[in-house]
Amino acid sequence: MSFFESGKPSSSALSERRRTRAIGFAVLSLFVALIARLYSLQVLQSPTYQSLANQNQVRIITTAPPRGLIVDRNENLLVGNQVVESVTISQGDTSQPALLARLATELGVPLAQIKASVASSQNSPYAPIPVAFNVSKDKIIYMKEHPGLFPGVSAQLTTQRVYPEATTAAQVLGYVSQISQSELAQASAQGYQAGDQVGQAGVEASFEPYLRGVPGKKTLQVNYAGQVVGTLANVPAKPGNNVVLTLDLGLQKAAQSALAGEIAHLTNSYDPIFHKYFTNLTGAAIVENVQNGQVLAMVSYPTYNPSVWVGGISQAQYNQITSTASGDPSLNRAIDGLYTPGSTFKLATASAALTSGLISPYAYIDDTGIFNIPNCKPGSGLCSFHNAGGEHLGPIDITTAISASDDVFFYTLGYDFYANTAKYGNTPIQDMAAKYGFGSPTGIALPGEASGLVDSPAIRALLHKKYPQAYPYDTWYTADQIEMAFGQGETEITPLQLANAYATFANGGTRYVPQIAAGIVSQQGKLVKQFNPQVVTHITMSALDRATILNGFQGVISNPIGTAYGAFLGFPLSSYPLAGKTGTASVAGLEPDSWFVAFGPLPTPKYVVTVVIEHGGYGASAAAPVVRQIFDYLRTHNIGAPVFSQPHIPAGATTYARYGITSSTSSVPSKTSTTSSPSTTLASGTKG
Repeated sequence: MSFFESGKPSSSALSERRRTRAIGFAVLSLFVALIARLYSLQVLQSPTYQSLANQNQVRIITTAPPRGLIVDRNENLLVGNQVVESVTISQGDTSQPALLARLATELGVPLAQIKASVASSQNSPYAPIPVAFNVSKDKIIYMKEHPGLFPGVSAQLTTQRVYPEATTAAQVLGYVSQISQSELAQASAQGYQAGDQVGQAGVEASFEPYLRGVPGKKTLQVNYAGQVVGTLANVPAKPGNNVVLTLDLGLQKAAQSALAGEIAHLTNSYDPIFHKYFTNLTGAAIVENVQNGQVLAMVSYPTYNPSVWVGGISQAQYNQITSTASGDPSLNRAIDGLYTPGSTFKLATASAALTSGLISPYAYIDDTGIFNIPNCKPGSGLCSFHNAGGEHLGPIDITTAISASDDVFFYTLGYDFYANTAKYGNTPIQDMAAKYGFGSPTGIALPGEASGLVDSPAIRALLHKKYPQAYPYDTWYTADQIEMAFGQGETEITPLQLANAYATFANGGTRYVPQIAAGIVSQQGKLVKQFNPQVVTHITMSALDRATILNGFQGVISNPIGTAYGAFLGFPLSSYPLAGKTGTASVAGLEPDSWFVAFGPLPTPKYVVTVVIEHGGYGASAAAPVVRQIFDYLRTHNIGAPVFSQPHIPAGATTYARYGITSSTSSVPSKTSTTSSPSTTLASGTKG
């Protein structure tokens, strides 16, 4: 009987049955896996995919807040905002060349500018693109009446910076412009987005975190094509806080007018002393409160109107305010201009000589009109130094030397320090200069401050290393020491450094950080932050030494031998005593830089005034008259404490109403406001 007949399955049948079971198991496993995956997608991961689906329907854009205001210490507006009409074009209509050409023609804007605005990588993909600001009502009405010619074009209210005082304090205030790609890369963590306006210079940049405000947030609903079909939520932007400066508007204008007037008077006139014509003069003026470091006025000449930055600056305008030929009006010479100090530097030399004991207040030096370096070999370099005016005063003390700005006296001090380094060290004058703040930034809260430098052996070695052709030697010679002692050589300072140094002396030795902002105030008038005086250091000097130097400075103005005596004839010194110092800093081949610094009223000075006119000639003849005019203003005008009161806002108006903005809506629309549905006609904004 066969194997099959015996009732036992064959090997082929067994194999077929195993395959069937394996296939069934595999199919079952696939069904189980499919059910598990469906459960995971539809139940476990449903919230995640629901969120992703919602994100495909929702877009969130931010709306820029109106910037805070900048006011002077009396709440006079220096930088504000104005509501203007801007014209925008929707994203979907930017590809129509004919439309862009019509827009350019109607708006009077170059077509290239329109195309650049449309192509900017800083545009939000969901907000209309602004192509023109401050558009006239007539043009907006015309485009509204011709929707067929201007599809996708709309109008909306936006805020722009306004400068009611025009050129006043332009370099101090700074400007804003659209954030750049490099700035955005660094500031995105702080919530900045493409298209945002950001402070680029001056107070606008230094106090950006306070002025910026809090952006609003608008949640938009979009369709499958990414077109906006509705607004789901809108959180209004919060305007920035106001910055109250230490500047006094009236004083700022007076100082600016005095400096500009003197420069206009000098320009193209003939200097009979140096036998040259004055041309292309520039300068700066500083008024500082010596008791706390508050800067009351800061002037840089020439100046410009910062409104050129509003809405985007043209290349021609940019060239005009930054070119050397026009005097670089954008440069703040008060903090970034570097000048040889000349005799104004004698403050540091006199202080070093008296406090170190090199001389006493009663020491006399014989001024013969010339100083010869002892043992100087002919042909080895400069061996003789003369008084600038050719005078010879005979035996004089340091008080007289300061009043008459006698050079021989200070040549002698420089040499004596050089000849006695074992006793007084290698850099006694430089060390004292550093205490007064020369050679380092003052720390004022403004960007771009220069540090300057005080000539020294280390400086000469550095210059030799960097510029070996111009400085072939790294040796510190006797002549270098003598030149440094009366403010020449490689020493360079800023006008603010000089003002702060003399303020330090005037108040008895306390050096403050110059202060440009007094406080931050909210839109509701609440004091958010007050900036208090900051002390850097204190210079210790005996009462006798200080009185000796002070008498010299007072004699500059009140003593007939004083270098500025003539400039202050007729000034009421009996009721408003002043002290000061002239400086005439030599510049190779050019007219000297003209300096004058004064403080008063004595005996407890409140103000220090510093003026420099580059290539202006003698300090007494150019800078001193400007300082006198500024003190004429100060003695007849009280400069009170900064005001932090709540501004008066008319009922029903916004915070901006008191500054010429008439919108009576509850919030000022931002530049990135978006309509709730795609616009095909021009919708005009309204003003109250």
